[in-house]
Amino acid sequence: MGSMFRSEEMVLAQIFIQPEAAYPLMSELGALGIVQFRDLNKDVNSFQRKFAAEVIRCDDMERKLRYVEDEMQKDKVDIPDLEEQPKAPNPREIVDLEAHLKKTEKEIVEMSESSVKLKSNFLELIELKYVLEKTAIFFNERKKSVAESPRNDLVSEDATNQEGRSQLSFVAGVIGRKRMPAFEKMLWRVCRGNVLIKQVDIDETFEDPITGNEIYKTVFVAFFQGDQLKERVTKVCSGFRATLHPCPSNSNECQDMLKEVKINIEDLTLIMNKTQDHRQRVLNAVAKDMKDWNVKVCKMKAIYHTMNYFNKDVSKKCLIAEGWIPLNDVPQVQTTLTTISSSCGSSTPSFMNVIDTNDNPPTFNRTNKFTKGFQNLIDSYGMASYGEVNPALYTIITFPFLFAVMFGDVGHAIIMLIFGAYMCIYEKSLEAKKIKSEIWTIFFGGRYIILLMGLFSIYTGFIYNDIFSLSMNIFGTSWVDAVDRISLEDINKNNFIEFNPSVDSATVPYPFGLDPIWQMGKNKIIFLNTFKMKLSIIFGVLHMIFGVSMSVINYVRFNKKYSIVLEFLPQIVFLVALFGWMVVLMIIKFVWYGAQGTDYRVGTSCAPSILIMFINMMLFKEPTQHDNCDLYIFEFQPTLQMILVVVGVLCIPTMLLGKPIYIIIQRRRQQKQIQIKDNVNKTMEMQPEIIKETDANKQESDGHGDDEPLSEVFIYQAIHTIEYVLSTISHTASYLRLWALSLAHSQLSEVLWSRIMRISSMNSFVGAPFVFLIFGAWAFLTIAILVMMEGLSAFLHTLRLHWVEFMSKFFIGLGYAFEPYSFKRILSEDE
Repeated sequence: MGSMFRSEEMVLAQIFIQPEAAYPLMSELGALGIVQFRDLNKDVNSFQRKFAAEVIRCDDMERKLRYVEDEMQKDKVDIPDLEEQPKAPNPREIVDLEAHLKKTEKEIVEMSESSVKLKSNFLELIELKYVLEKTAIFFNERKKSVAESPRNDLVSEDATNQEGRSQLSFVAGVIGRKRMPAFEKMLWRVCRGNVLIKQVDIDETFEDPITGNEIYKTVFVAFFQGDQLKERVTKVCSGFRATLHPCPSNSNECQDMLKEVKINIEDLTLIMNKTQDHRQRVLNAVAKDMKDWNVKVCKMKAIYHTMNYFNKDVSKKCLIAEGWIPLNDVPQVQTTLTTISSSCGSSTPSFMNVIDTNDNPPTFNRTNKFTKGFQNLIDSYGMASYGEVNPALYTIITFPFLFAVMFGDVGHAIIMLIFGAYMCIYEKSLEAKKIKSEIWTIFFGGRYIILLMGLFSIYTGFIYNDIFSLSMNIFGTSWVDAVDRISLEDINKNNFIEFNPSVDSATVPYPFGLDPIWQMGKNKIIFLNTFKMKLSIIFGVLHMIFGVSMSVINYVRFNKKYSIVLEFLPQIVFLVALFGWMVVLMIIKFVWYGAQGTDYRVGTSCAPSILIMFINMMLFKEPTQHDNCDLYIFEFQPTLQMILVVVGVLCIPTMLLGKPIYIIIQRRRQQKQIQIKDNVNKTMEMQPEIIKETDANKQESDGHGDDEPLSEVFIYQAIHTIEYVLSTISHTASYLRLWALSLAHSQLSEVLWSRIMRISSMNSFVGAPFVFLIFGAWAFLTIAILVMMEGLSAFLHTLRLHWVEFMSKFFIGLGYAFEPYSFKRILSEDE
């Protein structure tokens, strides 16, 4: 279980390390992950620290690794996982690793640049091929039109000479399909309509040589007249990033050029394939070592980064480090220091000293895979103060139990149990897959919480006798007289009857849980309301009493024993005298009153309302008598209730004034002691021991600083008292959510069953095929709504009951987490 009761005891250690042993020592401590180093060079710039150059080298190697990994992702090269993580490399290996990474990066950069050039040339040839093919179609259409009507041939030299006009010119090229409409409009405006544009889309998609994205292009031919328009058209094409290609107007020349282009495309394709094969071989060879290199560089960078926290001694022959270490791990650190010093052959061994400090240590709760999920629930609200009671230990039981009170259904709980058990049984294989979904990460992190919630919900489901809104008839029924009144026709028609305890007497109590005959009762929901509501109040008051009691452990731990008398006792007495007495009244009513018996004064007609009785108790009001029933359950009840109310009210000024008055008395006592010591020191020299003793007295913390004004002390205590008194009332009512969500869950399950599954309950064969479809719909809605949505709702309400109603009674949560120098943590954050 580890240190779950409270955070482990921490010590501040000062470590003196020989320079030659620093790197191997940090490598071992990083693997252990038990030291949180402090930065002793906060005022020094990052670039002026001793190992800044090494950190920069590691950053450069990480950059190269990221580049190589990006290139692998472009080519979809799989990087195999490591079976075992390598150790941090020796300083001598850094040079070889850096040289190897530099060579690998250079080779891949050259291949990438060559590949980009080849792809660019290939893209130009493909574009030229389409330009030649499409323009040939334009000119063939023109020849046909010339053959039919020679006067319409604008390009014909004879026609132009006859009409005294110059020959038309044209440019052909390729442009992005999205730019084509704007390009055409701009040409029309610039040339003032003296341009004719022909265009056709290319069906084939192209690949951008640099980014690898898909692009779509269009072939265009622009006809114009004169050099001035040619210059304008060329500028517009350049502005719209259109690629112009040479295209002969003669069909024979065009065909010869097209054949030459196709031959060049085939040759370039062969070269590109061979280049890509070589690139794949290089990347596959590098992929085997990528994880290994990443881990080594990451560990190496972490070592040098942490070594920058260290300081030098006066002689500059030794490195000094400070860090927090769990007390139980101090021997392990000392052993590591001795081992590393002897292996390095240092003349002066490295050693460690535990130093005294007034600094607040970090909070460290050692957890395992089972307790980690519960500890994360508590830490997400606030990190416990050092030495404070850890609520996670008790949350292991109370959290799944309170959840189960709201989620009590055997069928739904089994589904949740199967899901939790699956994640727990196959946790190693699931963890190895490294699924990056955030929702899956949350579920997998709380797999043991889900497992326990399912187990506890099965138990409460048997208590409620509820499985998919139906009841289990395991032990028969104890309502013998009621069974005689139920006919087979009532069962077939789903007719409900009302159970009257005074008429339908039960022979013996039902062995376990609720009697299944309540499934046929009209007054079932009334009975369950009363049952679950009283259970909610009982569980809530007991949970709060337990939370208040946990504050005693904190008072003893922090040497505030006076708070046990001035805070804990008034709080627990106030809670027990009022709301604890209400719980006692519920139990007395359950035991004392019943439907059977000859004395009507202890029958159900004379059973008092606990809520009305509690209100009358607080208002000192006499209850109204009816049907000759007793006013109180027992004779001395009014006197006892008056005493409880008076005692509870007197606890309020005790909580309000007790602690501030005690602080005033303590301060006056300290001032008198200081005055007496000053009078003694007038005749004799003050000793250092006296100074230390006086400082120690000043450092005794009572929750308020010695320099804090008394007005603030009174205000703080008044706020704390008012908050506790009001929260006691509101928190008791807040536990009614156990009843509300349990009732809502059972009723929603019953509605889902009655409205969907009973549709298929046809006596004819026509309803048989619909059973499969209806069952599928019912199963989907059950898992989606009743298990997932209702489960999430119950989880959040249970979390609130722990964070607010339970932990507010004793939890401060002003600590900070213990974050040790650990390779495992650094690598997980890096991923």
